[in-house]
Amino acid sequence: MKTIAYYISDYGYGHATRSTAIIRELLKQNEQIEIIICHLFALDFLQQSFRHENRVMFRKVATDVGYVLKENSLEPDAEVLNDNVSSYVSEFSIKLNHETLFMKEKNVSFVISDISPLGIAGASSLNIPSLGLSNFTWHTAYDGLVEEHLLSFLHEQYKQMTYHFSLACSNEPHWGTKENQSFGFYSREIDNSEVRRIRKEIDPTGKSQIIYFGLGMKVDIGILSELPIWQSPNCKFIVSSNVNVTHPNVYKIPQDELETQHYVAAADLVLTKAGWGTISEAVCAGVPLLITNRSGMKEDRHTIDYLVHHQLCDLIEWKELESLVVTPLLIETCRRQQINRYKNEAVHIAKEINKKINST
Repeated sequence: MKTIAYYISDYGYGHATRSTAIIRELLKQNEQIEIIICHLFALDFLQQSFRHENRVMFRKVATDVGYVLKENSLEPDAEVLNDNVSSYVSEFSIKLNHETLFMKEKNVSFVISDISPLGIAGASSLNIPSLGLSNFTWHTAYDGLVEEHLLSFLHEQYKQMTYHFSLACSNEPHWGTKENQSFGFYSREIDNSEVRRIRKEIDPTGKSQIIYFGLGMKVDIGILSELPIWQSPNCKFIVSSNVNVTHPNVYKIPQDELETQHYVAAADLVLTKAGWGTISEAVCAGVPLLITNRSGMKEDRHTIDYLVHHQLCDLIEWKELESLVVTPLLIETCRRQQINRYKNEAVHIAKEINKKINST
């Protein structure tokens, strides 16, 4: 039995949900591995997602910083972010020592990271192969937001990857000492009967348009409840449990719901920030996308450029969102954009990862 350490970024739930899809497939395809998930922010979610899987263990560890947003905004707060990343870098050698001790103690033979530099650096120091799996790295995402010496430090960590698997929307330099591969979109499996159940629960008469309104579990914008969008005629809205909006047409995903991909698939339109996880779930389910444009984040710009180039979304500025009302014409316009339906690549990606694991 080989032990795999799987490091998951602590920013939001997107990295946790997409890592869940890959871990499920890795275990399904390979009976000779066990996985230790290294993570903090969404650890409860991950523990519940794998509560029946005895080959998955959990280790509570802060893996990275993520973004810091300005109050009542989707834009990054560069000043606070600089401070947080600077603290992370200054403490990195101590954190790294903890990781190497953990890897030795658990006899870790392979490291996967989405996309924390910590596990990659730990693996390199012990000469253990590592694989980075993501549409971005924090080195690229922070470009223009944090000081150059911090970017250089992150660059030094990421260049130690043995393998790099880039995902759709990626615009990364050549990482990985052995091999780079590129893949498209993937998500957790979708159960069509569950999608039908959700649609029936939210819209019993079947006469409304269902809109998934997703700004992410780490976004808290107080003015949301005042937006006119909730008054859109013949529309029902799906929002996360943390969204502070109470309206007859708004359905909150239950707080203990794990398989949220079904709510994305149940929608007629997904209105979201450019978070890769939600976008990927929508693309794999063939649901039209309307994306809020954030100019201050390189990760978002790369994602949006890819989606626009492949005719997979329409865009809306945050200021436009303040007066937006959803109409049948808007939904139809977005639907015409998504002319390509992408296959869920989770099975394929896991197969390629297992090849690397089995070769060690």
